[in-house]
Amino acid sequence: MDYSKHLEKAEEALRRKNFDFSIEVYKQLLELEPDLGEARRGLRQALKKKFEAKGGGRFLRALSGAVPLATAKALRKAGRHDACAKSLETYLATSPLDEDANLLLGLSLEDAGHTKSALAVYEFVAELAPKNSEALKRAGALMYRGGDHARALEYYERALGADPRDQEALKARKDLSAEAALSKTNFEHVTHSRDLMQNKEEARALERSKRLHLSEEEIAQERERLEQLYADNPTDPDVMFQLAEIAEKSKDLELASSLVDRALSYRKNSFDLICRAGDLRAKLLKKATARADKEGNAAEAARLERELIAHESADYRLRVDAHPSDLALRVQLGKRLLRAGDADAALAELQRATGDARHEREARALLAQCFQMKGFLDLARKEYERALGDARELDLRAKEILYNLAEIALAERDTDQARTLFARIYEVDVGFRDVAAKMNELRKAPPR
Repeated sequence: MDYSKHLEKAEEALRRKNFDFSIEVYKQLLELEPDLGEARRGLRQALKKKFEAKGGGRFLRALSGAVPLATAKALRKAGRHDACAKSLETYLATSPLDEDANLLLGLSLEDAGHTKSALAVYEFVAELAPKNSEALKRAGALMYRGGDHARALEYYERALGADPRDQEALKARKDLSAEAALSKTNFEHVTHSRDLMQNKEEARALERSKRLHLSEEEIAQERERLEQLYADNPTDPDVMFQLAEIAEKSKDLELASSLVDRALSYRKNSFDLICRAGDLRAKLLKKATARADKEGNAAEAARLERELIAHESADYRLRVDAHPSDLALRVQLGKRLLRAGDADAALAELQRATGDARHEREARALLAQCFQMKGFLDLARKEYERALGDARELDLRAKEILYNLAEIALAERDTDQARTLFARIYEVDVGFRDVAAKMNELRKAPPR
């Protein structure tokens, strides 16, 4: 479906300062397509401008946003990332400039597979808080995964501007600079312009199929052309992939998935096809889960969610097998194995990733969760503390670590230590998870 006219309508309303209408159109578009990056970006700007134009009492905003924010944090803890994102949007409608909530929205969207929307949110956080290195690094990572290495490098440079000693950003900048130099060197081997472009018409057709916005007529024409090309070349994986791309644009995920799977059967070692096949299968499962939820079939929705978790673990295992030296992939695999409840397998992957400063913090935080799941609280505490570091400023990850350390203290009946840890969060973010309720409980608790 072509959303360009609706996006133009929302943008025009925003220019005319008709904020409510603009916001409503963007929300409707995101209901139809949660990963429509332009709509997510437009919604952030519309909410910001409405807030700046009209404002509102801080107490009333906090009061109206407390319930959806608490709900969102509970949903994220349960691994229900799409539902978490929706609840965060409800909260951000009243507090659109909340830096941590926006970052949490980006993380939830990324975990749900909505990378275009996640990127739009990270870019908004970077605009809102230019020194937020986490948002800048996340944006850089998504740009890199999307193949835009120049913009990825730009975001990592900005992250280093915010924190010149950030090891993750330093490593990423070094890797990207090396790749750019290598790419330039490859042009030395081109001997004729035909080596760069053998068929201009085919290239133009491919460019059309890659465009973000196509009219319904253009999609139909492109699909017809590719279907004919596929009929003439039924064993050409490149044609299969192009047809899969246009099928996905026309919301035919089943066809797109089957075509990519077929292409992969011809090119079993193609990392791009492995990733694409996994992503499409995940989208199909998420779509089926959302449909089951909408129909009120909780049992089927739960079954599909379990299937999705198992699929993601198997998918990232294939990715790691294809690129065994990519420690970022091992962290992602470990995260998914942990979500699947396989703590031992997750530990094996995450322990290999701790040697790289770029991924060490996330790997250690996940290692700690594995130990905590297995009941090895002393080992969990050690890894959480290593991941926390000096924690001069409490970002989202630091608050999550402190919360888990406090939970360990409670499990060990050390209420004084638990209160101290919860208090560190409470003094900077009273709305984080249920930390306010925890503080109230511990205030009433009898001395040890």
